[in-house]
Amino acid sequence: MDLGRSMDAVTDNGNETPSRRAGHLFDLDGVITPTAIVHMKAWERMFTDFLTSRGVSEPYTDADYFAHVDGKPRYDGVRTFLQSRGIDLPEGADDDPSDQAEGAETVRGLGNRKNDLVLDLIRADGVAPYPGTVAYLDSLEPTARLAVVSSSRNAEEVLRSAGLRDRFEFVVDGNVAAAESLPGKPAPDTFLHAARLLGVDPADAVVYEDAVSGVAAGAAGGFAEVVGVDRGAGEEALRERGASIVVTDLEELL
Repeated sequence: MDLGRSMDAVTDNGNETPSRRAGHLFDLDGVITPTAIVHMKAWERMFTDFLTSRGVSEPYTDADYFAHVDGKPRYDGVRTFLQSRGIDLPEGADDDPSDQAEGAETVRGLGNRKNDLVLDLIRADGVAPYPGTVAYLDSLEPTARLAVVSSSRNAEEVLRSAGLRDRFEFVVDGNVAAAESLPGKPAPDTFLHAARLLGVDPADAVVYEDAVSGVAAGAAGGFAEVVGVDRGAGEEALRERGASIVVTDLEELL
């Protein structure tokens, strides 16, 4: 499936060149920074501890991450995974403590526990961006309009830690989505909101995503290209959800 491929985004040798588009909307974790690995570790630790406390024998695995959690807003990821195990918890509130007592857990409390783990890992080790992504950002025209669209509520902190916050005009993260009542990926609303902020037509903008839910959001938004960055989801899965181009690193687009 080759969505939105047009002549002004094709080079003489026939390769797509999304860098020519006016707008560029980047997911953060797994596209700009390798923090997807940090998130995977935090999800694994949180869910493993939770399942163990309940005597659940079926372990949480990387396959669960890609199937139920990757790219989704935090609480949606908790809810979807628990549903896959037939576990029903109260929703709770955003300010539920992350150290809830065993047997008193809520969906949002577990999500907050995972977030605390992520922040601990980021602050302990720092964040370095993917060199290929930085090279690709350097290659874009000075007139290109750039935004980050992330389900994370820590996007601003991660970008500052990576030294890249000033590269992007807007950051549409989980905090913005909550404030604007925007549904998360795979709905296209956060990407469309970022395009409106940049003042670019989705038909002249590119989405860069490593998660199948994010790729699906870009495809649903009618963007010119959806670049799937395969950091583990798999090329076939990314294309099935709507990626028009799949690379393993953005440097391949140079």
